[in-house]
Amino acid sequence: MSKREVRNLLVGLDIGTSKVVCVVGEVMPDGRIEVVGEGAAPSRGLKKGVVVNIDATVQSIRRAVENAEQMAGCRAQSVYVGVSGAHIKSFNSTGVVPVRNREVHERDVEAVIDAARAMAIPADQRILHVVPQEFVVDGQDGIHEPVGMSGVRLEAHVHMVTGSLSATQNLQKCVESCGLRVDKLILQHLASSYAVLMPDERDLGVCMVDIGGGTSDIAVFKGGSVRHTAVLPIAGDQVTNDISVAFRTPVPYAEEIKVRFGCALPEFAASDEMIEVKSVGEMPERLLSRHTLAEVIKPRYEELFRFIRKELHRSDFYDVIASGLVLTGGSAQMPGVRELAEAVFELPVRLGAPQNIQGLKDVVRNPAYSTAVGLLLYGAQDQPKLAVRGTDGGAGAGYLLGRISNWFKGNF
Repeated sequence: MSKREVRNLLVGLDIGTSKVVCVVGEVMPDGRIEVVGEGAAPSRGLKKGVVVNIDATVQSIRRAVENAEQMAGCRAQSVYVGVSGAHIKSFNSTGVVPVRNREVHERDVEAVIDAARAMAIPADQRILHVVPQEFVVDGQDGIHEPVGMSGVRLEAHVHMVTGSLSATQNLQKCVESCGLRVDKLILQHLASSYAVLMPDERDLGVCMVDIGGGTSDIAVFKGGSVRHTAVLPIAGDQVTNDISVAFRTPVPYAEEIKVRFGCALPEFAASDEMIEVKSVGEMPERLLSRHTLAEVIKPRYEELFRFIRKELHRSDFYDVIASGLVLTGGSAQMPGVRELAEAVFELPVRLGAPQNIQGLKDVVRNPAYSTAVGLLLYGAQDQPKLAVRGTDGGAGAGYLLGRISNWFKGNF
């Protein structure tokens, strides 16, 4: 009887408004992560990042996970899940504690973070993240690792992220109904930042915008830490709806036109390049120029970028993003989007694709997979010793009992 193959695997599950993406990464002996499996399925049960139909969402998750499992040759038991939506709230907080024995220890750091998170939040909200920004020891600020330092007063500045209790419970229920355990719910734009941002950008100051189907997620970094996060309910689906209404064509075909021929700047589109557009009902097909399509798309992206600029000004972070903006997500790949963003923000803008990861080329260099890849990178730091048995030796009775137990917990 051959020995079972044990592989260190991580699974990231990006449950988006337009599609569900599951990515399986193998942690190599040298610590690198290699993407060994990927699965995607159309998302049918979400609206603007929030579950509105549990059965449809469960089916989409199951289909995406099964495709990834088949490609990776494994059985997923637990997953890191991305969460977003208009229900996400964030704010900065401060905590102060006295230092015991005049030297900062781990227990002091834990105590000051607990003090920072001890804020009154609404009963219908739950804390998702408490991210340390910096520590202050006896008035000396800018400290990231205070352990071992001498002092009598320790202060912590943290960024807190909360989400709707019902929205996160519904999302978790959908995942558990597929027989999976949720390792952690992670803010999608925080996960994406792990995949696309460079250390010097985080230090100098950068705004990352993840443009998805239902929401656009904003994360501002300065001094190596996250300073501000926000979610805007304007994204790719609004562009699709504009095309559908303007050209009187069904939404699925409007999405296809957007992906194949879309351009955010009319000057980048040839006026003599014609597109065949299906009509609703039994009306005949029509021919429209790609230039006309771009004139419909541009105002919506322009509106999005102006909302983002307004949010940065409102939160007083516009002046700290010296290195500019990084756009990522599936809806950021359209030609002309980066150039339009540069014109609106008057700052450098680049398109961010996943980095520091190897494996499937369709995944590791595609901005649409930034969140899923970021979930793997986040998980590698959060739980570096996760082991999942490969299919070469079978899943084993323990695995099957775990799946059955999780199914009962998710349904009863």
